[in-house]
Amino acid sequence: MADGTMTATFLAVIGGASLLAVTARRLRPSGRLPSLEGWALADRSLGPVWTWFLLGGTIYTAYTFTAVPGLAYGNGAAAFFAVPYTVIVCPLAFVLLGRLWTVARAHGYITVADFVRGRYGSPPLALVVALTGILATMPYLALQLLGIRAVLTAGGVYPRGAAGDLVMVALFAGLAVATYRHGLRAPTVISALKAVAVFVSLTAVTWLVLERLGGPGAVFDGAARRLGGDALALTPAQQPAYATLALGSALALLMYPHVLTAGFAADGPRTLRKVAVALPAWTGLLALFGVLGFAALAAGVRAPEGGAEAAVPMLVDRLMPGPLAGLVFGAITVGALVPAAVMSIAAATSFVRNVYVEYVHPTATPKRQVRIAKAVSLIAKAGAVAFVFGLRDQDAINLQLLGGVWILQIFPAVAVGLYTGRLHPRALLAGWAAGMVAGTYLVVREGFSSIVGFGSGPLEIYAGLAALLLNLIVAVAGTAVLERLGVPRGADLTDLPSRLTVRRRPETGANQQ
Repeated sequence: MADGTMTATFLAVIGGASLLAVTARRLRPSGRLPSLEGWALADRSLGPVWTWFLLGGTIYTAYTFTAVPGLAYGNGAAAFFAVPYTVIVCPLAFVLLGRLWTVARAHGYITVADFVRGRYGSPPLALVVALTGILATMPYLALQLLGIRAVLTAGGVYPRGAAGDLVMVALFAGLAVATYRHGLRAPTVISALKAVAVFVSLTAVTWLVLERLGGPGAVFDGAARRLGGDALALTPAQQPAYATLALGSALALLMYPHVLTAGFAADGPRTLRKVAVALPAWTGLLALFGVLGFAALAAGVRAPEGGAEAAVPMLVDRLMPGPLAGLVFGAITVGALVPAAVMSIAAATSFVRNVYVEYVHPTATPKRQVRIAKAVSLIAKAGAVAFVFGLRDQDAINLQLLGGVWILQIFPAVAVGLYTGRLHPRALLAGWAAGMVAGTYLVVREGFSSIVGFGSGPLEIYAGLAALLLNLIVAVAGTAVLERLGVPRGADLTDLPSRLTVRRRPETGANQQ
C-alpha cells in the first residue's frame, strides 16, 4: 500500500500540472483567428526558455527515465548508449532545426512532410513521410502510458484491475481535455513543472541513495557483484553495436514528428541554436537515472521478471521518505504527460495537413482543420490507452523498436533534402521502401532486437543504420538512373540554395535553383 504522505505529494504534483494546463491559453496569446499553426505550434512564439522546457520535456520521456535505468539494471554498461546518443542530438539539432525552421516559417509549413512536399514537388513522397511519422509515433505514445503504469505500480498508487485502469484513464483524460482546448500551449506550460520536479527530485534521490549505500564505489561494486563478470564495461564485441545504436538513434530522434513540432514552435532559429547548446543539461539528468539502475542492483532490488523498468521506482519506494518518493513518482508521471501530448498533436497535425487536406478536403478552412486535428488528437490518445490495456507490454516495446528503424528511413528526404535537391523524389521513394522492408526484416529476424549480426564473425550493429545505408544507396543509384533517363521531377518551391544541385535541361522539369 502507498504511504499517505507519498500519495499526497504525488497528487499535489499532478494537481499542479492540471492547474498549469488550465492557464495554458495565457501563454503567448496572439489574438489571431483559430488556425492549425496556432493550435499545433503556439503561433511559433516560444522563446529560448519555453523552447528549452518543451523540447527537453518532449525528447526526454518518462519511459526513457525508467527504461534506461532498467536496461542498466539488467544489462550493465550497454544501457549508457543513451548518453552519447542524446549528446550527438545536440549538434545535429543546432545545425538542422534552425535551417528547417527558417524554410518552414517562410513557406507556412507546419509539418516536416509539408517541407518534403515543397522541396521535391512530390505528394507521394510527402505522404509516406507523414504516414511513417504517424506509424512510428503511436507505439511511442503507448510507451508513455507504460512508463506511468510502472511508476504507479511500484509506488502502490496503481490498484489492480479496473480501479487501476480508471486511474490511468483519469490521468490521460485531463491531458486530453487540456490539449484539445489549448493545443501545444498545454504541454509547454506543463513542461516547466516537469523540468523543476525532475531536476529537484532526482538530485535529492541521487544524493540520498549514494549516502545510504556508501558512496559511488559501493554502488558500482554492488552492481558488479549482482551482474557478474565485466558487465559494467563494454567488451570489444559490444562496441560496434553501442556506437551504431547511439548514432542511429540520434539521427532518428530528430525525424520524429513530436520533436520537430516542438522545434517548429520556437520563435526563430537563434532560439533553437541556444536551446541546442543547453540541452545537455537534460542528458546529465538521464545519466543519473542510469546510475540509479546500478544503485537498484546494489540495494538488492528484485524487479519483476520482464519488468526491469520498475527497478528505480522500487528503489525509490524502498529507500526514500514518503514525500520525496511522491515527488519522484509525480515528476515521472508528469514527464510522460508532456511528450504524450506533443506526440498526439504531432500525429494529428500530420494527418490533417498531409492526408486530410491533401487527399480528402483540399479546401478545408483553417477552422475546420483545427477541429479535425483536435478530434484526431483525442483518437490518438484513446488508441494509446486501448493499446496498453489490450496488448502485452512487450508488444508496445517491439513496435517502438520498429518505429525507431522506420522513422530513420525518412532521413534522406528530410535532412539530406535541406542541403541538396539533387536526389530524385522517385529514387527517394524507392530508397524509403527498401529501408523499411530491410529494417523490418532484420529486426523481426532477430526476435525484435534492434541489434543485428552480420557475417560469420561477431559483428553486431544497429539495424536502423544498416537499413538507412541501403536506403541511401538505392536513392543515389536511382537518382543517377532517372537522370540518365530524363525522368522529370516536381518543382522545388523552397528556394533553398544547394551547391550539389546540378543544372538540368528545362524540358526535364528539373528544379530551378
